Amino acid sequence: MSREKSLEAAVDNLPQKVRVLIADDHRMFAEALEAILGTDERLEIAGQAGDGAEAVRLAHELEPDVILMDIAMPIMDGLQATKQIRKQLPSARVLMLTGSNSKIDVDRAREAGAAGYVTKERIAAELIDAILEIARH
Repeated sequence: MSREKSLEAAVDNLPQKVRVLIADDHRMFAEALEAILGTDERLEIAGQAGDGAEAVRLAHELEPDVILMDIAMPIMDGLQATKQIRKQLPSARVLMLTGSNSKIDVDRAREAGAAGYVTKERIAAELIDAILEIARH
């Protein structure tokens, strides 16, 4: 096999990046998330939504692998947005982000169809691993 064909085969076998949509109404927090995720070459930011309705629209347009969804957002909260996305795109993977650690919020996120849940205080330690984990399933 020629060197060029070997290189093409190697590039073809590279795993695809996990495309992530960030849905959070706090712009600075969303930008911080983007900066954190940008440090990992396995991830690619597909887009940002500032409310739940925009998250639903962008999920359809961009077809990300994982959607990071804040629970508390204007227009449509993250739980309702997750329900709509999962109803319309059953293969969508949603990872809920919240400042709350309450069991009620965790249960509500699961009932809405979220594949996982990360509290905002644990983002730096757990977010990238959580994204990669739910993207595989």
